[in-house]
Amino acid sequence: MLTIVGYIIVLGSVATGFVLSGGNLLMIIQPNEFIIIFGAASGAFIASCTNNAFRTALKQLPQVLFPRNINKVTYMQTLSVLFALFSKMHREGIISIEKDIEDPKSSSIFSSSPTMSKDLLACYFIGDTLRTFLTTGKADELGELMDTDVESISEEMEIGPANIEKMAESLPGMGIVAAVLGVVLTMSYISEPPEVLGHHIGAALLGTFLGILLCYGIFGPIALKLSNIRAERITYFRCIRSAVMAAVHGLSPMIALEYGRRSIPPAFRPTFTEMESTLKG
Repeated sequence: MLTIVGYIIVLGSVATGFVLSGGNLLMIIQPNEFIIIFGAASGAFIASCTNNAFRTALKQLPQVLFPRNINKVTYMQTLSVLFALFSKMHREGIISIEKDIEDPKSSSIFSSSPTMSKDLLACYFIGDTLRTFLTTGKADELGELMDTDVESISEEMEIGPANIEKMAESLPGMGIVAAVLGVVLTMSYISEPPEVLGHHIGAALLGTFLGILLCYGIFGPIALKLSNIRAERITYFRCIRSAVMAAVHGLSPMIALEYGRRSIPPAFRPTFTEMESTLKG
């Protein structure tokens, strides 16, 4: 929703300012300029991508309009799932959660959270770590193992925004290409009356305008939003890491959860009382 509102403000401000200045919106509707700029930039984007980078970028694009929002509720549900796992480990031993971590999709603990049951990456991040601990009984190496996993997730999530940002940076240049082609075309009308010549000159200059607008008003924000989504997602995984590491080192379930709670950004962090009340409920 915020993305749509932002685009409405960008395009509305540009159009309103132009009209208030005495301009006619029909003058800036130049499909041929858009085809040259966007088509050339898209082609360059495709040419620069590997198969995996292209598929990953396309897969991430829907998140711009339909992001997996991480908020206070998400963190509370995650803490509740972790508390259930840690409590079972504390009471019955690590072997008691083997079925839960082997198949999180059929686990009553993971499925108790509507948010986490749909987030298989987070489920397996927890499950694979605890399975390693169950197999080896060693907790010291798990921190580095989870850091490696988080880094891998971060690198994959950066593919989309990095490539889209490069595409955005190319748009002003493609706008200049369209403008130059417009000037070349205008030269063939050099003997025409001023009103005809002026129309073609204006159309040529619109190439530069569209390139800059598409860069800073449309595709630049897309890349930045995907980067912000990645940052929030990585913070979420680091919260899980803190709690799991505390649990495998033998701390009580509530203290382990407190390590996770303290890793949550203040904007989303529940108070200790809120967390305790939710767990009791």
